[in-house]
Amino acid sequence: MAQPPQPAPDTAAAPAVTNPASQPISAQPVVAPAPSDTSDAHDVAAYLAGMPVKRGSELRALTNNPGWQAFAADANISWAKYHATRTTKIEAWAKQELDSLQQQSPVVFYPFSGPDLLNAATMFPNSQSFVLVGLEPVGSVPGQASLKSPKLFHAIKTSLWSVLSFSFFRTNSMAVDLKSLELDGALPLIMLFAARTNHLITDVQHLRLSRKGELLPADSVDNTAAANTLIPGVLLKLRSSSGHEKKVYYFSADLSDWKLAQTNGAVLTYMRNLGPLTTYVKSATYLMHKPYFSKVRNLILEQSRCVLQDDSGIAMKYFKPDDWRFVHYGTYRKPIPMFAMYYQPALTAAYQDTIRKPRPLPFGTGYNWRVNDSNLLLAQKRNQPKT
Repeated sequence: MAQPPQPAPDTAAAPAVTNPASQPISAQPVVAPAPSDTSDAHDVAAYLAGMPVKRGSELRALTNNPGWQAFAADANISWAKYHATRTTKIEAWAKQELDSLQQQSPVVFYPFSGPDLLNAATMFPNSQSFVLVGLEPVGSVPGQASLKSPKLFHAIKTSLWSVLSFSFFRTNSMAVDLKSLELDGALPLIMLFAARTNHLITDVQHLRLSRKGELLPADSVDNTAAANTLIPGVLLKLRSSSGHEKKVYYFSADLSDWKLAQTNGAVLTYMRNLGPLTTYVKSATYLMHKPYFSKVRNLILEQSRCVLQDDSGIAMKYFKPDDWRFVHYGTYRKPIPMFAMYYQPALTAAYQDTIRKPRPLPFGTGYNWRVNDSNLLLAQKRNQPKT
């Protein structure tokens, strides 16, 4: 997979942060935040999603624009269709098949996700923290210039088209789509998905991961030679419609072995410090089938209570049957032609098992996105990792 250009360092200032385990992180003095030229972050998210903003919002006048109103009307139609064909089915399935698992999934790790909070939040609505990792740059909360741009609505539609139509982002397209003035990274789409999954955004903080896997404010002073290997990220604090507080982290990082070596495996160190994980993988271009994605694969196998994935995640040969229990859902035939070399005979055999038959999957997901063509594997560890 071609590597996109390295993201520019985030310059948005942020207050000091703590890690999810409530251990304070020491950092150098933080540069004072620059004034925002937008209303609060949730109104920006609502505006991007084609949803109403607060009555007193400074974006209220922009929603009177015929261009935004046409965009919002079109977005409501698209999202209504999406929720009817996917969200309601995923929620019902997850409640039935993942109910006990959801209660034990405070932290969801979603590698190779890009900005796809949408599927993770729908699949695991009760989780407290989501850690998304992708190649896309972090980006920023769109300012007035971006929100007023006549190109904004087309950029949003283009970026969302594949995920709303097929359930996954096209990686090559995202590398282009998320480098514009209007959408400069993953953050605007994560904000949009937060709004469309009925979450209130209460705070947005840009941050970085040090080489030790520590969270630092984005603008902490670091004059060391390793400063350019710090990993940019962002934290969104959310409140669900039921009042539960949640955190969403996104890190812009390459998870290949050689790139992890350059950053001292900071992302993996950070994930280990979060305790046992629930790992979710879909539409991951079969990267963890390859030998040079062994470090992230091993982390998942070591640290996860369970793994929910389609066949593009970890190849079956890496799961030791003595360590894992498996439940297969849906249908497995062959990968799409682009990924034909990653066909797994062992997975075909599992789906033909007449004793432990695969269970139904009432929605499409992954590259074989059509209903009755998709597959999911739920792998649960027999001996759970220590908390």
